[in-house]
Amino acid sequence: MVRLEHLKKHFKKIEVLRDVNLNILKGETMVVIGRSGQGKSVILKHIMGLLQPDGGLVRVDGQEISTPRQVDLYKIRLKLGMLFQSSALFDSMDVGDNIAFAMREHTALSESEIARIVAEKLEMVGLRGIERKMPAELSGGMKKRVGLARVIAMNPEVILYDEPTTGLDPITSDTINDLILEMQQKLKVTSIVVTHDMVSAYKVGDRIAMLHDGIIIFTGTPNELKASHDPRVQQFIRGQRKLIYDGSLATEDEQVKYTAKFNLTDLAKE
Repeated sequence: MVRLEHLKKHFKKIEVLRDVNLNILKGETMVVIGRSGQGKSVILKHIMGLLQPDGGLVRVDGQEISTPRQVDLYKIRLKLGMLFQSSALFDSMDVGDNIAFAMREHTALSESEIARIVAEKLEMVGLRGIERKMPAELSGGMKKRVGLARVIAMNPEVILYDEPTTGLDPITSDTINDLILEMQQKLKVTSIVVTHDMVSAYKVGDRIAMLHDGIIIFTGTPNELKASHDPRVQQFIRGQRKLIYDGSLATEDEQVKYTAKFNLTDLAKE
């Protein structure tokens, strides 16, 4: 559904993406992890067509969007929906108008049909009957859910989530994780989730890709990620500045065993 081929991007003298290759299958949830400032959100902006690469290709549903003059970006963007880290609700509009905004701008639906869809999507995210509330009256978790209702109101084929659990308590974060899974199951959408939250990554991801130093250094299932021997992967998922890895080694007859400790941070440099 989404393919990145040798994607490159720099800002002034800073090379953010050096050579990113990633293939995201239709209907799956791909989680992208990596340290702050590695370029995860930059990848999302390339998929949305908000940034153009310095090199490489971006394809959405088979169409190359990295050369916008050759395609209709407007039609492609209608296939995409993005839940922003800050939810990005319009403060001057109530919840109902926030969700209705894109439908009023991009469809010929009647107001009664728009109202029906708004109510339906709010119920899907567990917020029935709050159409007239203002964003200032909502908690952080409620804002995220309203933002998601606004995204799914346009029936996208791909949903991009930019740090969906940032700033939320663990229980509210788990509610958002459940909604991501529910959207995939009920709407059959392809989901791309950028996050630092490993609990969330393990729960929602069919596959997880790790971005490090401008390239994807790992792609695989959550279990494959946990079992990875790459010290950069282990250091990140364990959240340790320096990782000490305990490994048990045994002879074939298992009569002699010993445990060795390795500083994988130093080994990676060597």
